[in-house]
Amino acid sequence: MIVEALAGRREVHIEEDHSSQSYAKIIAHIAESMYGEAKRITIVEDNLSAHKLSALYQIMDASQARAIINRIQVVRTPKHGSCGSPPGLNIAEAELSVLIRCGLKKRTPDKETLQQDVKAWYERRNEQEKKVNWQFRTKDARIKLKHLYPLFTS
Repeated sequence: MIVEALAGRREVHIEEDHSSQSYAKIIAHIAESMYGEAKRITIVEDNLSAHKLSALYQIMDASQARAIINRIQVVRTPKHGSCGSPPGLNIAEAELSVLIRCGLKKRTPDKETLQQDVKAWYERRNEQEKKVNWQFRTKDARIKLKHLYPLFTS
């Protein structure tokens, strides 16, 4: 799931597995196809062990991989940020939830049908420019992000 929350844009790529090579293919797609002209791309992602930019070296030549890595800034969500209350920190997981609740109302017999159904869903949402207005209330932020606040001693 690729989500550009403030632009109301998303893409879903269906892969055979969640390997580091699958991750690298998605990163390459973002850097080359979606934002080929961007000098800096910030990616917010969870802490899945397969999320390794170094996997780009396994799917392309070193100079191309290095050029992509130099343009990417990765921001990781807290390890337990996507579970519990307040609402999770992982916007992609929230979008997947919408996909499951609103886009996939039936069992899918095969990968091709799944790809067609998912693409129809995200193209419809993109046409509507469904943005993600994700916010913490101050109280919730103080609980979830306590470790980021400075400690003052008197």
